[in-house]
Amino acid sequence: MPPAATGLSRCAWCGTDPLYIAYHDEEWGVPAHDDRRLFEMLVLEGAQAGLSWITVLRKREAYHRAFAGFDPAAVAAFGPERVEALLLDPGIVRNRLKVASAVANARAFLAVQDAFGSFDAYLWRGNPPRANHWRSRGEVPAETPEARALSQDLRKRGFKFVGPTIMYAFMQAVGMVDDHVLDCWKRR
Repeated sequence: MPPAATGLSRCAWCGTDPLYIAYHDEEWGVPAHDDRRLFEMLVLEGAQAGLSWITVLRKREAYHRAFAGFDPAAVAAFGPERVEALLLDPGIVRNRLKVASAVANARAFLAVQDAFGSFDAYLWRGNPPRANHWRSRGEVPAETPEARALSQDLRKRGFKFVGPTIMYAFMQAVGMVDDHVLDCWKRR
């Protein structure tokens, strides 16, 4: 029986949209270790900058098609012609800087994989997920010192659209931090 039917509560940000609820219940805050999934979330979080997350979730399938199933090696090989074609795709956020950053980030992602064996190994480096204890969404910070440090290191490695706020959202999305509020059924 789905949690909504049992009367259990969720984090208020997911509202009642079925797509948002599925993302909240199945993905957000769940530790992710698959490099392709991590690359996907980097692309999607970068695309989300300045937009609502639901906008990006609604475009997610189009992103899968447009960005080669989030295969970083395939995206790293995208040339200027492919970028121009992507800018004509109404299924994605057609912002030149965001599209170009996805290609640049794929190249930087591959370099991190070469240096660390996997992006997962780089990202987690033995750090367990951190569970926060927020009573309400209003207590959740937009960024943290850890997100600022990750942002700074990724920028040094050539990544774009990885500011501290984007990185904190990424950390939440891939389960590095659990920011489900205390009365949410997803609390660990």
